Amino acid sequence: MKQSLSLLRTRLDKIALGGGKKAIEKQREKNKLTPRERIAYLTDEGAPFTEIGALAGYDMYEDQGGCPAGGTVAGIGYVSQRQCIIVANDQTVKAGAWFPITGKKNLRMQEIAMENRLPIIYLVDSAGVFLPMQDEIFPDKEHFGRIFRNNARMSAMGITQIAAVMGACVAGGAYLPIMSDETLMVEGNGSIFLAGPYLVKAAIGENIDAETLGGAVTHTEISGIADYKFKTEQECLDQVKKIMSKLGAPAPFIFHRANPVAPKKNPEELYGILPEDATKPYDMLDIIERIVDDSAFEQFKEDYGKTILCGYARIEGWAVGIVANQRKVIRTKKGEMQLGGVIYNDSADKAARFIMNCNQKKIPLVFLQDVTGFMVGSRSEHSGIIKDGAKMVNAVANSVVPKITIIVGNSFGAGNYAMCGKAYDPRFIYAWPTARIAVMGGEQAAKTLLQIHVSALKSKGQEIDPAEEKKLLDEIKGRYDSQTSPYYAAARLWVDAIIDPADTRRVIAEGLQAAAHNTELPAFNTGVIQV
Repeated sequence: MKQSLSLLRTRLDKIALGGGKKAIEKQREKNKLTPRERIAYLTDEGAPFTEIGALAGYDMYEDQGGCPAGGTVAGIGYVSQRQCIIVANDQTVKAGAWFPITGKKNLRMQEIAMENRLPIIYLVDSAGVFLPMQDEIFPDKEHFGRIFRNNARMSAMGITQIAAVMGACVAGGAYLPIMSDETLMVEGNGSIFLAGPYLVKAAIGENIDAETLGGAVTHTEISGIADYKFKTEQECLDQVKKIMSKLGAPAPFIFHRANPVAPKKNPEELYGILPEDATKPYDMLDIIERIVDDSAFEQFKEDYGKTILCGYARIEGWAVGIVANQRKVIRTKKGEMQLGGVIYNDSADKAARFIMNCNQKKIPLVFLQDVTGFMVGSRSEHSGIIKDGAKMVNAVANSVVPKITIIVGNSFGAGNYAMCGKAYDPRFIYAWPTARIAVMGGEQAAKTLLQIHVSALKSKGQEIDPAEEKKLLDEIKGRYDSQTSPYYAAARLWVDAIIDPADTRRVIAEGLQAAAHNTELPAFNTGVIQV
């Protein structure tokens, strides 16, 4: 685990350089800070900053020179003691241009702001859409234009939006600061216009420089588009702090919080709990007891459906319901053995009931995933595993309390869905370096695909010798395994971040703090459930 974390830190350190040291030096020459320096200056000293999507775009767009962190640094932080979302364009990465993953990441940050009713601060420095890939970022529902639709929706919802324009803000991107509540600009560097000087010259033959066309003086003294102008970025960010300090107080939280108590069992011991071989059993209780307050976990239906653990606990004082896959091999009262990490009929039934209880009581849910899927075979099918699985999926899908998911190990097949995978709208979803996400395990998938391939050859009257068959199996498994990596998932924002296991308690607590700002829970209704 510690070797995996060392690799993670090495990769994150490289990503933190954005477009590289030369590009950062060019920023310095223009008296500009990097996005991470801007965030560090803006946020409260000593307060946590939870970065989201640092691995977005990892190992993607290599033919275009790469897109570290999706060209945007973003996360949840505190400004003037108010929890908020911060989104900062990275001008060192292709002049801050938007790749497809940039759009997806920015939409994710707006989604977090809307779901949790958090103020959002945009630190703008972007050349707009990355033109060589415009067809993948411009026209569709979840593309570039959705950003401005969300600006309008958030404004209607009463969510504060502040835009600090510290560099270029071009074309469609020019709408973002103007659709925010307040717009601040830095003289000499900040600019806002639908078309830059070159395009203006090409379109109407007018010769004009960027500052005169859409600089800070133009927009605060002539057009009235911007509200404030400043000589330096630091002065601009100081004004953002002042604005944040005067926001109205948030509504009282509806979720219960007591005084936090540290776990009795050392969270540092989380590094040694998971076996290196992901197929080996371990006790999920050992993980839970190192995350929750006082290491206290009150189990629900403790002696029933034992391959899923359900129970009540607190995390940094917040009351939570925990749904976790138990990885121990279980012996039932009938003497039968149940595999750890597999969801059986009784486990699904128990989890569905517990999820409904938490919604009834307005208790947020935490899912700890290490699941290989639902039990298969004639006995399970005849017992109605699909019905019981559907009951659990229904409860998760219709749950209205905040859900936070941590993928500890495997996340395979329908188990991913039932345990609140990305498709089921968790408020936040994180992965340990040991996470694996796929429709099934690499070994099973490779053997299934190989059987299909061999069958196709036989239908054509062809045979495959054992050596060739093994080579093909290894190729399929290698390709499949690379796609189950947590880095593959984080690059595509299937998870918000890969985290240090010892940081699990903190990121859950920050997520609960964010979720508590939204006090408007809809009525809970599961619709039709077969019992």
